[in-house]
Amino acid sequence: MAASDTAVRAPASPDTVKILIAGGFGVGKTTMVGAVSEIVPLRTEEHLTAAGLDVDDLDGIEEKRTTTVALDFGRITISDDLVLYLFGTPGQQRFWFMWNDLALGALGAVVLVDVRRPKVSFAAIDFFERRRIPFVVAVNGFHGEHPYPTEDIRDALALAEHVPLVLCDARERESCRDVLIVLLDQLIASAAGSDARG
Repeated sequence: MAASDTAVRAPASPDTVKILIAGGFGVGKTTMVGAVSEIVPLRTEEHLTAAGLDVDDLDGIEEKRTTTVALDFGRITISDDLVLYLFGTPGQQRFWFMWNDLALGALGAVVLVDVRRPKVSFAAIDFFERRRIPFVVAVNGFHGEHPYPTEDIRDALALAEHVPLVLCDARERESCRDVLIVLLDQLIASAAGSDARG
């Protein structure tokens, strides 16, 4: 038997996938990354100040005290051979210029929606549609409530039928994990469709 046959092989490194967690200001992106991450998440939060009162729309989220100014970062291991790196985007319009850089290398995205303030999510949906980055829409049930049927939400967001829409609670790890699994299923189906057409 050759020495190379008996050598202990190092375990293969898992595949890593970059996923964006995006959406408007105050929809729960930082909360989601923190809830599902298996590591202590990196956060770039700063306190809201009086200087931002004329810029930041706090209508409906008056209790918000901090905001992400660059990104949130977390990690979740899905299996022995798959790890997701999660990058939460800043939600305020003045930080949207960072989205292009954060999107580099991303295979997919979760767009979080607050149905109390749906208009803050239109820009995120448009961003991923224009760049043809697969995404799912996750409706964050603030206070654990989901007052509207999913079809009504889909109509209100003018969301295409092929885009998955799921209800979630950004505070709950299992709920966030389920959203990511829906996205992974979509990415796998999309890759299989591309292979069939290729």
